[in-house]
Amino acid sequence: MKKKLLSLLFLAVPMFTFAQEKGLDQKIDEAFKPVSDFFSNVIFFTVPIAGMDVPFVLILLVGSATFFTIYFKFPNIFHFKTAINVVRGKYDELDHHEAGSDLAIDGDIADTIKDESQEGEVTHFQALATAVSGTVGNGNIAGVALAIALGGPGATFWMVICGLLGMSTKFVECTLGVQYRDVGEDGTVYGGPMYYITKGLKERGFEVFGKIAAVIFAIFCIGGSFGGGNAAQSNQATVVLKELLGLESTAAGAIIGVVLAILVGVIIIGGIKRIASVTEKVVPFMALLYLLACFYILGANFSLVDDAFGLIFKEAFNPTAMGVGGVIGVLLVGFKRAAFSNEAGAGSASIAHSAVRTKYSASEGLVALLEPFIDTVVICTMTALVIIIFNFGGHFEYGGDGTGAVMIGGESFEGAGITSKAFAQYIPYSNVFLTVAVVLFAVSTMISWSYYGLQSWKFLFGRGKRADLTYKLLFLLFVIIGAAASMKSIWDFSDAMIFAMVFPNMIGLYFLFPVVKKQLNRYLDAIKSSKS
Repeated sequence: MKKKLLSLLFLAVPMFTFAQEKGLDQKIDEAFKPVSDFFSNVIFFTVPIAGMDVPFVLILLVGSATFFTIYFKFPNIFHFKTAINVVRGKYDELDHHEAGSDLAIDGDIADTIKDESQEGEVTHFQALATAVSGTVGNGNIAGVALAIALGGPGATFWMVICGLLGMSTKFVECTLGVQYRDVGEDGTVYGGPMYYITKGLKERGFEVFGKIAAVIFAIFCIGGSFGGGNAAQSNQATVVLKELLGLESTAAGAIIGVVLAILVGVIIIGGIKRIASVTEKVVPFMALLYLLACFYILGANFSLVDDAFGLIFKEAFNPTAMGVGGVIGVLLVGFKRAAFSNEAGAGSASIAHSAVRTKYSASEGLVALLEPFIDTVVICTMTALVIIIFNFGGHFEYGGDGTGAVMIGGESFEGAGITSKAFAQYIPYSNVFLTVAVVLFAVSTMISWSYYGLQSWKFLFGRGKRADLTYKLLFLLFVIIGAAASMKSIWDFSDAMIFAMVFPNMIGLYFLFPVVKKQLNRYLDAIKSSKS
């Protein structure tokens, strides 16, 4: 442990020196711009629809989510209550099969069945908390503000629609994550798209294709862990910390980044069990605290809530935001930010859910469908309502300059800064509260994504301690890079990496969704049998 902590401190020395140079953020931006531009052009290639160029990846995400919703008969609605009960532990007894009972599973003799409930490292709730902490982050604070600044209130409607559909995709990919996971001799679980793509496609006679797709996913997941799950989070945490502390120097960002890197490093060294033990405490606390603040603001402006909803519906189909490009434009803004926020279709959450202790893979798939609901339908909507009500006072112009930055009181604000101004209008010292919320969101997201990236790293480079340490040091370096860079370059890179994961992951989902159907029926049958 001491050696690893010393390694973290070695990161601080060169960064403190480098941070003294003027224009550090510009230098980082210049270094990342060619990479961001290249990946953005490749990942977000477009097809013409209704006179607009629509990124194909969004068509793939929304089309797939719609297909899974229909194929599985709206699990986001009809299995919602079951999902809640699984998290509550109502069906835990199904995972503790007693030898000698006459219940056979998948044709096996009851007392010869391997007790898969002993495989896994975390509970249903811990797995959900870890995965939610990877999605409930600054996409809910900065991302929502960015969506509204670009697309106006109507973007909120399409974010919610995308979140509801994404619940079905999450169910499919997280069921597969458990179904095809690897369990090491020491009980450590290795799971996620890398494994269900490899194993699942091999079962169907596409072994080589599966290996190639799995490797591509792992590479993009590592990039996503460095970008959207890391640098973008530290970037927004640094923005609000600098504003609260009145810091303006470029060195301040790097210094804050070093502090964040050390904090994150201490947590992630302990692996998934420590990550889960932290997230199961931090995530419910910070989400509840944030929602209470939102409810307080909405309660204080209760007469305006229906006006806000009315504006959301109106602007969804008749947008007035400058430069948004009509209905398709605002739809794209909403879908893009929702997909980035809840990551349904990217496959990342299945890595966390695969570590659960259960012998019914579909049980965890049902738990997972709660994520987009919590993340997008609830928290993103609350943030959006607060910002829209705030802007009834005409503080900024929807659409802005097309970059996501808006002018409020003669100053330029973007991302979390917009949300901060909205909170400050109604809650005294809200800048302190929101800073704490943003930092907690950021840290919890970073520690979850460090696990996602590490699992992908292990898939590519083996499960040795040296490979682990190499990845963790690189991850922590990106914490510092994100803190020292500007918002645009980091978010462009983050978007590209997160959405790149969709392509190989969808290959696995489309080959294997019949397996999910079988496992869902198996679990529902077990629930019915337990009640009879």
